[in-house]
Amino acid sequence: MNELDGMHCTAVNAATPSLSADQIGQYQAKLPDWEIYQKEGEPRLEKVFQFNDFNQAVKFTNQVAQIANEEDHHPAILTEWGKVTVTWWTHRIRGLHLNDFIMAAKTDRLYGGSR
Repeated sequence: MNELDGMHCTAVNAATPSLSADQIGQYQAKLPDWEIYQKEGEPRLEKVFQFNDFNQAVKFTNQVAQIANEEDHHPAILTEWGKVTVTWWTHRIRGLHLNDFIMAAKTDRLYGGSR
């Protein structure tokens, strides 16, 4: 897909800076189907994935959960009939980090393989 899906997440602490607007723009250009919005004063990266039924949606949810555990970076996931909404942001810094874009790319790769 792109170089982001081959990268791995790094440790983040409260002193880790969030990405600048320019950096966010550069990474978002690599993931054009992902939307950035503000919630509770924090930028978040979100995408809705479509499926033919609930079982496919649950299977995808479990795959996302698995890679999240492997990378120790966890999203908000809303699983519904025929769709899954995945939202990435870095809680600790109340913003976006490279880890969020890495995980979004990995999520896209999973989706491509699950269809």
